[in-house]
Amino acid sequence: MEYTTPPFEVSFKGLLFDMDGTIIDSTAAVVKHWHTVGNEIGVDPEVILQTSHGRRSIDMLKVLSPEKANWEYVRHMEGLLPKLHGGDAVEIPGARALLDALIEAGAKWTIVTSGTVPLVTGWLDVLKLPHPEHLVTAESVANGKPDPACYVLGQEKLELSAADSPEILVLEDSPAGIKAGKAAGCKVLGLVTSHTAEQVLAAEPDWIVRDLQSVKMVRTEGGLVTLQISDALVAPPTSVASKAETVAAHGSN
Repeated sequence: MEYTTPPFEVSFKGLLFDMDGTIIDSTAAVVKHWHTVGNEIGVDPEVILQTSHGRRSIDMLKVLSPEKANWEYVRHMEGLLPKLHGGDAVEIPGARALLDALIEAGAKWTIVTSGTVPLVTGWLDVLKLPHPEHLVTAESVANGKPDPACYVLGQEKLELSAADSPEILVLEDSPAGIKAGKAAGCKVLGLVTSHTAEQVLAAEPDWIVRDLQSVKMVRTEGGLVTLQISDALVAPPTSVASKAETVAAHGSN
């Protein structure tokens, strides 16, 4: 599979960003964090890490350690992560430039994440990244990704309706998040930062790129923000891949 599609433009009324794997990469910190928590609750950390990305901690704990599955514990536990392992997180290439351009243009955007408020705000502060006016976090919804509730709420935070969903872009790296965005009726850009291209492709996003260096804001007009996407994935000719390749090649919106 090759990332070689020529540049194309697509326009949206708003952008909904996942956090980890989309704006930042805190993999090294998360591994250390779950080893600590796993040892604390008596669960093999490797078992947790196999399925934790893109899912809420509280949902993991409901299965692995029900007595710890409460917001007080989860918020405290996640709030420690940026404080103890702040040096282990880095920006996803292209993320800061895209966010700065959106803010300067007054475009509608926010963060929709499986992390709690202390985790998200902690990472944004550590990396000195911009805070959106509104956040959708783990505490915001009853069910986490792949349930679409978080992205439906994200649309509402941007003062957009369900009728606007096809003109809203979700930027995601995890299969669970990609599926949540699609289920909410949005267009989805999948990033190959935390999973393999095959895993991202199987979740059926509309386009796939390596990271946000392939996404540039080119203009805003009439309530729409126009992005240029370049070097998207040219997928192999399988049933799922052919669909993704066709959409990527034409830049349909």
